[in-house]
Amino acid sequence: MLQISLFLIFWYVHIIKLKRLDKVIIIFEKLFATLVGSLLLGIGVNGFFIPNHLIDGGILGIALIMYYFFKFQTGISMILLSLPICFLALLKEKAYFLNSIQGLLVSSLFIDLLAPLRDEFSVSSLTGAIVGGVIIGIGVGLMLRHKTSTGGTDLLAKLISRSFSINLALTIIFIDGLIVLAGFTVLDVHHFLYSCLAIVTVGIITALIEGY
Repeated sequence: MLQISLFLIFWYVHIIKLKRLDKVIIIFEKLFATLVGSLLLGIGVNGFFIPNHLIDGGILGIALIMYYFFKFQTGISMILLSLPICFLALLKEKAYFLNSIQGLLVSSLFIDLLAPLRDEFSVSSLTGAIVGGVIIGIGVGLMLRHKTSTGGTDLLAKLISRSFSINLALTIIFIDGLIVLAGFTVLDVHHFLYSCLAIVTVGIITALIEGY
């Protein structure tokens, strides 16, 4: 798959440049956090969000909207939507790029690989929003604790914050707010309100895990 090929290339180039053992250990700790976090992200998205027609903030939210209306693969959509942002990060802040690209590739891979879960779970929208939000929040929080992420709008927010000295949290809220408003134009009120609950749940759990 595309994600696996890109991920292996990234790791080959990244690892061969490392010479100190402590750096290698840190890198593999980050890889473990990325794998576990991405697995949880894939479970939350496919088991709870998609069956209940819910969206999240960020690039994932846009990718979910594209899936609901055009049936595009969610993981592949995340990569394609993130490419311009990743390219900009590579030019301006290489460290941001390196910390995000592996999370983007692995999380998008797990989201597509775990697509069969969409037919295995049948829960209410309320349960989907809360349980799915908790699972995704733990996954994202774990990745952020180890200085990696799924890239996307979080990466864009970091670049904007760094370039224009704007508060990072406010930048993320603004970008995600625009995506939520876009969701309101394409979702009915029922799914929109539960999506808002899901986004809040993800945000709270992410903050708790990241700062734990």
